[in-house]
Amino acid sequence: MTDFARLRDRMVEVQLARRGIRDARVLTAMRAVPRERFVDTGLAPYAYRDSPLPIAAGQTISQPWIVAAMIEAATLEPGDRVLEVGAGSGYAAAVLGRIAARVVAIERHPALAALARERIAALGYDNVEIHVGDGSCGLAAAAPFDAILVAAGAPAVPPALREQLAPGGRLIIPIGAPGEQKLRKLTRTAAACFAEQDLGTVAFVPLIGAQGWRNGSTE
Repeated sequence: MTDFARLRDRMVEVQLARRGIRDARVLTAMRAVPRERFVDTGLAPYAYRDSPLPIAAGQTISQPWIVAAMIEAATLEPGDRVLEVGAGSGYAAAVLGRIAARVVAIERHPALAALARERIAALGYDNVEIHVGDGSCGLAAAAPFDAILVAAGAPAVPPALREQLAPGGRLIIPIGAPGEQKLRKLTRTAAACFAEQDLGTVAFVPLIGAQGWRNGSTE
């Protein structure tokens, strides 16, 4: 039988801590959430590999390091309200929920959202909710958010996501077409002012939606 707890500990030590993840809350959350519960049963033995894995609807669960790096970049506090765009398997939302007070995640594929909701409920993570919708438009009804993390690459920063940041809020988002994406961090420093930081090159699926890539086209 696979010893998932041992694999999880090794992932945190080798893939995360040794590669520069320093936030103790992020490391603790990654150690707590059973990643094997967020992939198909046949892929569970590979859940802690240092790579993304396929999930339904042509999507992926991001490699552990990128999940940790994005969450660390968001500099979460225990009382924060967080929006995740692109819930996918639900794994990153679950990790966020071990740190923040409330997590709202949006997924455009209803089947993926339903499965993520089931997984999170089965684990008893009652501060995480999954919605179906166009994540490029955020979720105005639940705004403002102290942090927004986007797990898909947009052509530019969606205006709706800027608007839904609380004062001092942080937005972590990949920008650019596939093959040329950069991870950006925007911090709302005033009502109409944002500080921007380049966090390096990444590779994500496109953000499809009214304020992302339209109709699946990245041109």
